[in-house]
Amino acid sequence: MHRLDGGTVMENKELKYRDVRYCIERPVFHEQELGESLPRTTNTIRSLISAAKCKVKCSRSAAKALVFHFFPILHWLPHYPFKEWFLGDIVSGISVGILQLPQGLAYALLAGVPPVFGLYSSFFPVFVYSFFGTSRHVSVGSFAVVSIMIGSVTESLVPNDNFVTGINETVIDTVARDKARVELVAAMTLMVGLFQLILGLVQFGFVVTYLSEPLVRGYTTAATIHVTVSQLKHIFGLPLSERSHPLSLIYSLVSLFRRIHQTNIGTLVVSLVALVFLFAVKEVNQRLHSKLCMPIPIELVVLIISTAVSYGMNLTENYGVGIVGDIPTGLVAPTVPNADFFASIAGNAFAIAVVAYAMSISLAKMFAMKHGYKVDSNQELIALGLSNITGSFFHCFAVTSSMSRSLVQESTGGNTQIAGSVSSIIILVIILKAGELFTCLPQAILSTIVIANLKGMYKQFMDIPQLWRTNRYDLLIWLVTFLSTICLNLDIGLAVSVVFGLFTVTFRTQLTHYSVLGQVADSDIYRDAEDNTLAKEIPGVKIFQSCSPIYFANAELFAKSLKVKMGVNVDKLIEKKKKAIQKRRKGLQKVINLAKIILAKNTKGKRIGIPDN
Repeated sequence: MHRLDGGTVMENKELKYRDVRYCIERPVFHEQELGESLPRTTNTIRSLISAAKCKVKCSRSAAKALVFHFFPILHWLPHYPFKEWFLGDIVSGISVGILQLPQGLAYALLAGVPPVFGLYSSFFPVFVYSFFGTSRHVSVGSFAVVSIMIGSVTESLVPNDNFVTGINETVIDTVARDKARVELVAAMTLMVGLFQLILGLVQFGFVVTYLSEPLVRGYTTAATIHVTVSQLKHIFGLPLSERSHPLSLIYSLVSLFRRIHQTNIGTLVVSLVALVFLFAVKEVNQRLHSKLCMPIPIELVVLIISTAVSYGMNLTENYGVGIVGDIPTGLVAPTVPNADFFASIAGNAFAIAVVAYAMSISLAKMFAMKHGYKVDSNQELIALGLSNITGSFFHCFAVTSSMSRSLVQESTGGNTQIAGSVSSIIILVIILKAGELFTCLPQAILSTIVIANLKGMYKQFMDIPQLWRTNRYDLLIWLVTFLSTICLNLDIGLAVSVVFGLFTVTFRTQLTHYSVLGQVADSDIYRDAEDNTLAKEIPGVKIFQSCSPIYFANAELFAKSLKVKMGVNVDKLIEKKKKAIQKRRKGLQKVINLAKIILAKNTKGKRIGIPDN
């Protein structure tokens, strides 16, 4: 550092500020010169080979680290504080298990399979995740959005029309249809798990960054409306055909209103009474959550009471209320999923894998930040993948973390995935012994449980005014995602949303904010000098700020903005510099020519070489 005036810095304790100007001298490099001046590293190929050798090096410590990496339970289980956490995990596991039962039965209807397979999906994958997951608080299992995405595929590939047996085309062979759908769902679950496992193994956990929060929330809000509309036929007791194509939501609503006069009054009354109780008690749970040791399990209560009323009043025979029917007890034998479906479901399976992972990792990171620990994004992919792969052999549908159950698991004292294991054991007991007790359960009750659990999702509409005030680019992503998913269905809507989200990234970098910064008073704070009256530019210095990286798409705009903000016509300066250089070269050339003439005369014909430069 040098003083511009050549003097020295005199320190005065009585003065608060010193008006001293400095000039920092640094050498100026071109990129090529800088690359040549810096020492080069070793050969890239050799570096990769040596790194690979270190990775595959076999030793006891490397093997131990690998095992601990893929089995996170080995990290915390030996140090588990039994006295402090065990009781909380048990209470939490029981609470989540009670909640898993009605949700598993209800979300199976969304996936298009018999209710018992919802119980299977609440046991096998949950138990596997306890060993491989890194989050201590998420509750893995069935989830409405993922279930409706699966259901849209089953409705399109295995529609009811393929199993019509009646003369008037109203009788459907439900046994054959359910068997075909279970095979399809198992194959899809296997593909979802394989995609997640492969992405986790290749360290592709960052893929979720391309699903921004506005995109995910807009998508889940639209999926919530799809879920609600799909359950209205059970609420009204109408035998409507299922649809899965663009504008299917509109067609479903039109078909519903056309047949509204055929509503089964008994089914509608049962549904409305159940909805009133569900919403009322859920509101009580929300307002008194700090005073209740655990939420009131209203879903289970409604499940038991409605089953008892249906059995006692014989609602099926007397009022035509549809019931769940036979729920087999015991576990099913593992079978290999049918590979014939793989080609037709690959795209949908990848979309479900990404959405399921996005839901799970967002919840896992939220609880990890709250409780002060870290989750491994790639290991979460592996854990979900192994859970779904295992579940596919037992006819489960794809699972992910559930917001409602995770909040219950965390609020009731759950500290580790022991709570998840306890909840899966409760489901196992129900599968083995108590499943047949719900044979008389009205199907409409499961639909009301689904709708009641979507209350929190509908609150995401409040994102619109908030995003309008804070970030209108994110609001545009939210709206486009919502509308495309509503109009084009879940799979196509997700693809359109991701493409639009990537497009907005490019759009933002091209329309970024360029500014010249000024110093605020005598502080080290710098702000846009045009927007902030307190920010003053430093005389003789221009601080130019770009809010996006420079690349080929915005390089020209960056250069143009830089010229404008600097207040100097750079093109004219460059042109003057070129003219000055040319003028200088011409002057030098004249001097050289004159020197040649003089030398030629002085040497008297002797040949002397004179360089041109």
